[in-house]
Amino acid sequence: MADAPLRAGFGARLTDAVSRRGPLCVGIDPHPSLLHAWQLGESPQALERFAMTVVEALADRVALLKPQSAFFESYGSAGVAVLEKVIAESQQAGALVLLDVKRGDIGSTMTAYAMAYLDEHAPLAADAITVSPYLGYGSLAPAIGMAEQNGKGVFVLARTSNPEGVGLQQSVHGSGDTVGQYIVDSAAETNLGKTPMGHVGVVAGATIPAGELDFSDLNGPILAPGLGAQGATLEDLKAVFGRALPHVLPTTSRDVLRHGPGVKSLRDTHARLAEDIDHQLHL
Repeated sequence: MADAPLRAGFGARLTDAVSRRGPLCVGIDPHPSLLHAWQLGESPQALERFAMTVVEALADRVALLKPQSAFFESYGSAGVAVLEKVIAESQQAGALVLLDVKRGDIGSTMTAYAMAYLDEHAPLAADAITVSPYLGYGSLAPAIGMAEQNGKGVFVLARTSNPEGVGLQQSVHGSGDTVGQYIVDSAAETNLGKTPMGHVGVVAGATIPAGELDFSDLNGPILAPGLGAQGATLEDLKAVFGRALPHVLPTTSRDVLRHGPGVKSLRDTHARLAEDIDHQLHL
């Protein structure tokens, strides 16, 4: 008999967080251009100042914070230490942490990635991670299984907002569907019967054409990048996701972060965006 989950399932935890704090997900992307815009320069100390300012401003009021791991890793061990602090202090303030790592591999290597981010006792233990299915959806089994066991989630890249992904993600899979739809349907199969929803989400850009993907059976969260700086609007969210809209997590980073370094200005910007989403999407 399999071990019972250590905590409530990720679907339940996320549903509760969104009901209290709204669906807007804010990225923590310490891009060099933002560090310079905040007049911080580029150093591990600047990285920490930037990231922890965002945590101070938003971790007690957003359901989901999404640190982009690459921007921390680029500083080596010092940057990874900052990332550990970001995760721990964000969770302590009540935010769920979706670590954007986009990992994908096979066998024991995928298991090692799962242990690095989804094991409850790992230094970089997040509440969820992004994963890449392009070695086959089945290759993600170690991460999907460990996430379920530990009350955590995974978000599988299905239809990303970057133009380079179109040729691959719209190509026809052996199932007869597009690759993107196959990934959504595979996640739906994993989530079947889970309440209030499953722990496997998908990443689908808010900039994709309306009607391209059918999310009606997904029964899981949808991370929707592209709002704001990449051109997507709240009206686009309605058109693209339709009846699945209650499970959508609109995602932005630059549209909030460019209003730093003041904590109040970051909070005010988040509040305006969150209010727009609440009023216009009626979530």
